Amino acid sequence: MDISVEEKFIKIGLISISDRASSGKYKDEGLPNLKNWLTKVLVKPFDLEEIIIPDEIEVIKNTLINLSDKKSCDLILTTGGTGPAKRDVTPEATLSVGDKEMPGFGEQMRQISLSFVPTAILSRQVAVIRNTTLIINLPGQPKAIEETLGGLKDGKGNLLVPGIFAAIPYCLDLIGGPYIETKESILKSFRPKKK
Repeated sequence: MDISVEEKFIKIGLISISDRASSGKYKDEGLPNLKNWLTKVLVKPFDLEEIIIPDEIEVIKNTLINLSDKKSCDLILTTGGTGPAKRDVTPEATLSVGDKEMPGFGEQMRQISLSFVPTAILSRQVAVIRNTTLIINLPGQPKAIEETLGGLKDGKGNLLVPGIFAAIPYCLDLIGGPYIETKESILKSFRPKKK
């Protein structure tokens, strides 16, 4: 008996957190940049939920909870609000809704960004797991987003420092998310070899 199983595509929530972008005073570049990067890197189609919100801790928390619990996003990527300024509250909101903190993601993003700017030590990106959703705060600048996701390469395209996205597929495997693959010519994701 042949039973066809419906393939589950990953559902990704993209959140731009910016007072100016949410009020229309500034054109958001983070979400289009993220969407283009994901389209280049992921092998299979994916579903997206995109939203631009202000730097308000309760709005951020409610948006993360809604995308995780009600919209069933497997992965949520945020941009903005991770610096030391008074209105930068994205990490606090993210940590408050998570079940487990995943500090390696923030550490690696800062490591990569420090190769470009000494002010990377001021960034406070965090990552958490909420139920079966992985939530990661990314930097706000489009160039920094690409660098932290994809990693550092030399002039010949050889990888010097792995980006954080190389670990995301296996993390999703471990928390019960969908199986995703990356285009290895662009980004090789890591999974342990099967014994």
